[in-house]
Amino acid sequence: MSVPSTPVEVRGEGVLLRAPRESDADRLLEAFGDSGTQLWNPGPQDGDGVLAWIAERADWSAGSHTSWLIAQPHDDDVLGSVSVWKIDLDQGDAEVGYWVAPWGRGRGVASSAVRAASAYAFDELGLDRLHLFHAIENPASCGVARKAGFLLEGTLRQSYRYADGRRHDEHLHARLATD
Repeated sequence: MSVPSTPVEVRGEGVLLRAPRESDADRLLEAFGDSGTQLWNPGPQDGDGVLAWIAERADWSAGSHTSWLIAQPHDDDVLGSVSVWKIDLDQGDAEVGYWVAPWGRGRGVASSAVRAASAYAFDELGLDRLHLFHAIENPASCGVARKAGFLLEGTLRQSYRYADGRRHDEHLHARLATD
């Protein structure tokens, strides 16, 4: 199997995963301006940076990632982002990343989006294993992983330097196609 060169839409429970568009730039700037987003998943802070972010995520031609905006199906409002990246088709594995804007949090948006992206990775890309990492100080992300069917495999000590400049311990979660 291979990764399509252009994004495909994926529907999940209460969410639509779609390609980012230039018309999303203002909403993305608003989301990236949130302190929680800035700490755990920093993004660009100006218009040019957001447009470059959009272009990068809408270009699947390298075959190394599938990236979507998480949108509300009824009004197309941007709620966050989910990606399957570092795709290794030979090994059949990849990493999952996600974030949700403040106005989308606490509604199950992230876990629904991660389940939908995972189903796409298993069913359409033929992957066998997906994994994700999150700082242990981010319990909401741990809840997302568990609700999306990712089992906790362990703690990685001081494994990643987040935007606060400190190295944080992270949880490693994984899900298999057979789960």
